[in-house]
Amino acid sequence: MSAKKTGAEGAEPGFTEAIRELETILARVEGEEVDVDRLAAELARAAELLDLCRGKIRRAELEVAQIVQRLEGESGTGS
Repeated sequence: MSAKKTGAEGAEPGFTEAIRELETILARVEGEEVDVDRLAAELARAAELLDLCRGKIRRAELEVAQIVQRLEGESGTGS
């Protein structure tokens, strides 16, 4: 398994796709469907997906904060 699993076009998965894959991995692990030889690889992939999702959430929070700040700045500059 490669260090980073990517989507069909070589890009990282979107947030929704990553969450879906995480849920699939979790279901397999909880259902004891994962062979012990694959367990570490599955958990490593889950960790990668968690990092990806956390990064996307942080970037979205930053963007929203910047937009709100810009809007507040625009509304405060009336004549």
